[in-house]
Amino acid sequence: MLKKIIKDAASIAIGGHIRPDGDCVGSCLGLYQYLTENETEKQVDVYLEEIPDAYAAYVPDGVVRHQIPEGKVYDLFICLDCGDEERLGFSKALYEQAIHTCCIDHHVSNEEFAEYNHIVPDASSTSELVYDLLEYEKISKKTAELLYLGIVHDTGVFQYSCAGPSTFRAAAKLLEKGVDAPKLIQDTYYEKSYAQNQILGRALLESIVFMDGKCIASYITKKTMDFYGVKPKDLDGIVSQMRVTKGVEVAIFMYETDASVYKVSLRSKEKVDVSRIAAYFGGGGHAKAAGFSMAGTPHDVLNNLAGQMEAQLLEEEAEEA
Repeated sequence: MLKKIIKDAASIAIGGHIRPDGDCVGSCLGLYQYLTENETEKQVDVYLEEIPDAYAAYVPDGVVRHQIPEGKVYDLFICLDCGDEERLGFSKALYEQAIHTCCIDHHVSNEEFAEYNHIVPDASSTSELVYDLLEYEKISKKTAELLYLGIVHDTGVFQYSCAGPSTFRAAAKLLEKGVDAPKLIQDTYYEKSYAQNQILGRALLESIVFMDGKCIASYITKKTMDFYGVKPKDLDGIVSQMRVTKGVEVAIFMYETDASVYKVSLRSKEKVDVSRIAAYFGGGGHAKAAGFSMAGTPHDVLNNLAGQMEAQLLEEEAEEA
């Protein structure tokens, strides 16, 4: 599929979702690396928002563009790890102006908005989908590192249920390219700054459980973020840590993005499809990891969420009975 789509494109732009995470960075930069090494006659550019510091060592210097060149029109825009074009953020304009568009994604909420679509909701990550589309013998160590990074982050180091047999096979083949997995995982997934650990501790300390212990929630205001000197990218991993609380089915973490506007992250274990909840509130994601934004106080957000979660839990209990 990929070879056919890029065949006649002399210029290619690659873009991912706002606030890029590991899979977004890994898939976008992995595909960029592969194309620049194997399609040398083509112009390939990457457009992403600021890359989290944790991934910096694996991102080629000067490659990522944060602004759109005036009047630039690409033959092809490849959208990766993005459920809808609004999530492209600043690069949406390039997507709309491109002669052809392609989307490669694994979000269940993706409605195949591009001209060419490769959407596999059951896939562990977009990075795994990109790996499947490439010619293995042409994958360099650098490309392998980036795709492995993406797979590692969207599977929680292979602990989430989305990591199936194909995921482990892909990871094994990437390791054969010389990827130093222990170092990559430590540097990009586990290592945290002192401020990140402080804000994690704050979020856990001030968390609450409700719905008979089935849900846990916490939030961080802009004022608190300023106090600790952290940015949204420093909050990665908090909701996943909350999720491991014994007895909890759903973890909810919110942080204030504007006055009384919160970015809400949802993580579930088995009984709740959080993608349904996120979609109800205008967001999206996966069955066990999703998100959306909502205006109001944290208590307003939780009150709105409670009804949706309770309905699903009751459905599950009825099925079990």
